[in-house]
Amino acid sequence: MADNKKIKSLPFLFLFFSPQLFLLLSLLLVPASAHEAAAGGTAPLAPEDYDPKNFQELNQEKVLGPHEKFGNPFGNKDDYQKQKLPEDIGTPLDDQIDDLLTVDAKKETVGNAAGLTESKVKAIKADGGLKVDAGGAAGGATAFQPAGAAAKGKRAPDVHLVNPTGFNGKWELFTDNTGVCSMHAILLPKVNKVLMYDATIWRISKILLPNGQCRILDEKTGEKDCFAHSVLMDMTTAQLTPLELKTDTWCSSGGLTLEGNLVSTGGFQGGANTVRYLDTCPGCTWREYPTALAAPRWYATQAQMPDGKMIVVGGRDAHSYEFIPPEGQHNAAPIKFDFLTQTTDKDENNLYPFVYLSTDGNVFIFANNRAVLLNPNTNQIVKELPPLQGGHRNYPASGQSVLLPLKLHSGNQGNVAAEVLICGGSAHADSYTKAAENVFYAALQDCGRMRITDPNPVWKRDLMPSPRLMGDMSLLPSGEVLILSGAKRGSSGWGFARDPNFTPVLYNPRVKRGERFRELAPTTIPRMYHSTATVLQDGRVLVAGSNTNNGYIYDAMFPTELRAEKFSPPYLDPALEKFKPQIDPAATPEKLGFNQKIAVQFKVNQVEPVKQENIRVTMYVPAFTTHSVSMNMRLLDLGLEAVKPNGPGVYSIDVWTPPNTTIAPTGYYLLFVVNQGVPSEGIWVQIK
Repeated sequence: MADNKKIKSLPFLFLFFSPQLFLLLSLLLVPASAHEAAAGGTAPLAPEDYDPKNFQELNQEKVLGPHEKFGNPFGNKDDYQKQKLPEDIGTPLDDQIDDLLTVDAKKETVGNAAGLTESKVKAIKADGGLKVDAGGAAGGATAFQPAGAAAKGKRAPDVHLVNPTGFNGKWELFTDNTGVCSMHAILLPKVNKVLMYDATIWRISKILLPNGQCRILDEKTGEKDCFAHSVLMDMTTAQLTPLELKTDTWCSSGGLTLEGNLVSTGGFQGGANTVRYLDTCPGCTWREYPTALAAPRWYATQAQMPDGKMIVVGGRDAHSYEFIPPEGQHNAAPIKFDFLTQTTDKDENNLYPFVYLSTDGNVFIFANNRAVLLNPNTNQIVKELPPLQGGHRNYPASGQSVLLPLKLHSGNQGNVAAEVLICGGSAHADSYTKAAENVFYAALQDCGRMRITDPNPVWKRDLMPSPRLMGDMSLLPSGEVLILSGAKRGSSGWGFARDPNFTPVLYNPRVKRGERFRELAPTTIPRMYHSTATVLQDGRVLVAGSNTNNGYIYDAMFPTELRAEKFSPPYLDPALEKFKPQIDPAATPEKLGFNQKIAVQFKVNQVEPVKQENIRVTMYVPAFTTHSVSMNMRLLDLGLEAVKPNGPGVYSIDVWTPPNTTIAPTGYYLLFVVNQGVPSEGIWVQIK
């Protein structure tokens, strides 16, 4: 990812190098361990083994241009221990303020990034930009009822590990060469493969295109790129399938269609206005449309709407949004969104905004420290939400966020609350600028949680066990949240962070504040800038990537990372194996409709009878992960009816499917049965 607008001149510098010279430089200047890695693995050095003096000859300014403030991009092992580290873990908790801060009160008591008051909202309307809509719910959806409203039928029980053990998870190395550094990743339906891709701008990776294939960069000079920058990785064998990308996907966005195919948007320079498609089928390749978007989308966020359309919000110098046009068509103009102008500060801190489809049909958009609800049908702001105090949460401050699991009911499913959790980031608006001066502020340690469908929502804050920015947040099939990777100090950017956060944290949203966090087994691999986390079909999490370097560099403080790990959360403790359900795919429908009662059959090895209060059935949408943002990630906790024995150790449970596309956008989901907090392996289902 880039960190300075001067980078717009970057690709022209490559014209000074012939492809032969570039490859020769790569071979001569990359250490021997890297060449060994190219043949089948990587062997990054430990921080205490770095010797930057032996690597200074590879001067990035000569290769890529003096377009960034790198600090010391090659690393200095002394910096790893001796840094300028102001102590600041963010705003301390204050339950009274957290509980009493309402939408009305905050206009008098709380400052925010730009101060969007009622008068300013009216000014926006008069200016022809965004409009305030008193109508509330979008898309004809029923407005959300207060939490106290009665709902018929049963709600899914709050289940966590009934028999918790001391097992804090387990890390295992899955592969030592992912081929490309995983800047973006998503689990693709049906094929049990994860798609990973990087940027094309560096013209190098650790895997070549097949059959001597090369991408022609310049017809006149014959300059070409023979490396792959996207791969499909088999989750059983780690086998890689290289795929050719023609446009630059650097800092792009993505999501899945109804048929489970990927739609990718934006990127860098020639890729910024691009829409790409990759179907989930053997032998399928990228289809790319470089002029499909009306505005360049670099660091933008993509989300699926109830009607199947996808919205793309923001990006560097793109204070607007638009909907992805049908394949082969292009948008004439974007939709102006002044909210992004107002939330931009000196270091931006509003790129890769957090965007979620709410259960009332509106779109929750959070940028910097502020949030609004947008009606995607009328293009009007329907509500300004309270700012989240304490600091800055979006790139390059790079906090993490999820839409918490949506709890559904059997019978009446019209009353579904939506809650957002945002953790980490930076207390300082200038953390990026200071990092360029080798001043690495402590990351934020707090979390904010808000029920965005409440009439008068408020943020309630909690404190993580340690500070974190650039981390990844994943919804687990059990309904818990896994927070991992990232750093404790600094900012996103080239070499702009220090103090890796090796320790994952498990967050249980169903218990009271003060008891929600649990530290898990640490990894030994730093996962800093440009890393990803992907929830897998078996309940494990694939963790890959990390590249704080402007290129593929293996002799830096934090080398370009090509190893991938699988993390087993506590629910995969071998001692709990007897509680693990096994879904019978033959007895469970693969194609689902809305608001239907279906039967899910499973077996379990526990001796005692299965109790309904210990069972949950969840549906998970695979997330597109990049830069601490998990786009479209959604977990539905379905409404249940009776659990019935159906043979020795075999049970059938009646489950209500989601009521509509506002709650569950059409497409592929992983369906899990969770028994006493232990999930089954997921099976793919499609709802439409």
